[in-house]
Amino acid sequence: MKNLLQIVALACAIGLTSCSGSKNKLIIKTVEVKAPFEMPAISYPDFSDCPEFVITDFGAVPGDQQKTSEAIAKAIDAANEAGGGSVIIPEGEWLTGTVHFKSNVNLHLQKGATLLFSDNPEDYLPAVHTSWEGLECYNYSPLIYAYECQNVAITGEGELKAKMDFWRKWFARPAGHMNSLKWLYEAAVKNVPVEDRYMVNDTANMRPHFIQFNRSQHVLLDGVKITNSPFWTIHPYLCKDVVIRNLRVFAHGHNNDGVDPEMSQNMLIEDCVFDQGDDAIAVKSGRNQDAWRLNSPNQNLIIRNCLVNNGHQLLAVGSELSGGIENVWMDNCAVADSASMFNLVFIKTNERRGGFVKNIHVTNIKADKMRDGILGIETDVLYQWRDLVPTYEVRLTPISDIYLENIKANNVKFTYRILGQEEMPVKRVFLKNVDADTIREERNIAENVEDLKFE
Repeated sequence: MKNLLQIVALACAIGLTSCSGSKNKLIIKTVEVKAPFEMPAISYPDFSDCPEFVITDFGAVPGDQQKTSEAIAKAIDAANEAGGGSVIIPEGEWLTGTVHFKSNVNLHLQKGATLLFSDNPEDYLPAVHTSWEGLECYNYSPLIYAYECQNVAITGEGELKAKMDFWRKWFARPAGHMNSLKWLYEAAVKNVPVEDRYMVNDTANMRPHFIQFNRSQHVLLDGVKITNSPFWTIHPYLCKDVVIRNLRVFAHGHNNDGVDPEMSQNMLIEDCVFDQGDDAIAVKSGRNQDAWRLNSPNQNLIIRNCLVNNGHQLLAVGSELSGGIENVWMDNCAVADSASMFNLVFIKTNERRGGFVKNIHVTNIKADKMRDGILGIETDVLYQWRDLVPTYEVRLTPISDIYLENIKANNVKFTYRILGQEEMPVKRVFLKNVDADTIREERNIAENVEDLKFE
């Protein structure tokens, strides 16, 4: 070890001393946000007074994936055993395989550091308990994975980057992949145990998430740059108390959403820049039978002060929303003039989802030209699933209490397009000071909506 702090850290890791005093201590901080709904304080970890574990002290070597992967795992073990610590990725490029968190660990990337993730699927085995588009299964591990962890963070000024040469070959959805999706869908319908839903085979080709925090609490992502992703980029799944701030995310592959909060509670996303191949922020809540079983709505989400340089939607809600989504507030965000977006806000579901959507607030948004419009609500969005599998059980989605205020776009097809269902109309939609300079087609489209107010 190179300094006294590292000596103390090693002593903590092997049990020679305690790290529970006033120094070398993990602290839980809170942030309070005033929202248009009752919003609890959000707790997150602070590792600034914890020991540091530099991966080179555990055998990491630039260009040597095996040694670096082993060193990161050993450093994570040491930080966990110390009761809290930061695993330091120093300046330079470090090739690695999967990174699995343990509780009380901060992965910290120093300025000039790049943690480069292999694109060899074998490096992400054995399979782990994860999900694919709202369906639980065992699949390739996310590149960065935390399962049932407390107090975990990724911080610093460095970069997390995924090699993509191999993953790009899996962007296509050939027959074998679609058949595996069909099998997984029907396994959920039949309540096949998740441990029996093993999706690693020769044809499933289910790409892993880049970062998944799964069933974890007190999560912080702060400062890093994230480049490329095999699938969804950042996926807080069944988590509680999550803060995501100051990130720069660039991922233009297939299904490359920026952040997908799913069945999680008490989240803050702020001061981030997104440049995506899919939705910037896509709020999810599981799919069909799996979400009904888990019964964990996505609620209490604040998104503020973010810039989107490209993507499909600024804010998407669904279509995986069977657990329910409520209490979402997006404020003071912007879409760059060069962006090519579909909608600013898009709420989507279908007759199989159930769940609910309510209490969605979007305020103070600026954008340039949109391919579609400012607000879209559609209740018959099935994509490839329409013909792939039948509707085994009909559950409609009640959608209500949608508020948009001070939204300005330069050029749109429509201001809003709301397509509710006759059996269950969309209720209570309020738009105030929502407009565009140029409207290319019909200004307002509304079918099966009750109590729609447009000022």
